[in-house]
Amino acid sequence: MATDFGNFFKSAFTVDNVIFGFDEGDLKVLLIKRGEEPFMGDWALPGHFVYPAEDLDTAAIRVLEELTGLNNVYLEQVKTFGAVDRHPFGRVITIAYFSLIKISNYTIQSSSIALQAQWHSISQVTELPFDHMVILQSCLNRLRWLLRLRPVGFELLPPKFTLTELQHLYEAILETDLDKRNFRKKILSMNLIIDLDEMQEGVAHRPARLYKFDRKRYQQFLEEGFSFELKETRKKERISRSQLLSADQ
Repeated sequence: MATDFGNFFKSAFTVDNVIFGFDEGDLKVLLIKRGEEPFMGDWALPGHFVYPAEDLDTAAIRVLEELTGLNNVYLEQVKTFGAVDRHPFGRVITIAYFSLIKISNYTIQSSSIALQAQWHSISQVTELPFDHMVILQSCLNRLRWLLRLRPVGFELLPPKFTLTELQHLYEAILETDLDKRNFRKKILSMNLIIDLDEMQEGVAHRPARLYKFDRKRYQQFLEEGFSFELKETRKKERISRSQLLSADQ
């Protein structure tokens, strides 16, 4: 009996980009204000359709640049979302990508279907169209998982930084208050950073010691991976758990 393949070619594909940015101790996500239906005028993840003759990675890069002006951003594929009713226009399967960048290094410029492109604090994002809240949580979970296997911070912190600034970066991503003593002991024992024998200048508080990353050691950790288990003090209630579904359930 011959198979009728007609119904198998009636689905569309999209890519959605979850771009996390770190700025002054706050973890943010880049959103666009949609300029087309469905959900015209709503804030959403930067995403759109994949062209018929386009591969997924190329589509993710193109869509991000078209909607936000961002280019030369490393995107990592996270997960595919294919709930039958996730898009009101029909069967649309989306592939989610994510990246973590330093906000001050990039200029945002909205275009195409994006009326605006703007950074939003993760703590303030409580509702998004489609299943974008689920996608956001999935990418956030992946980022936290990677944080315990790879060093993060080289591209996000200034060339010279304090241990407090480094700890705030990890706390922002993990949404957790970390034990200060344990964090510093762990970081220093890894020989990942270099003591510059310098102190902060022009600060209202007591100056802190400055450090920089050891490039060679940092690259080694990126290639080989490591285990970065930290003691937490208490969870920060930044995101409404009733509105963010677990991506891995």
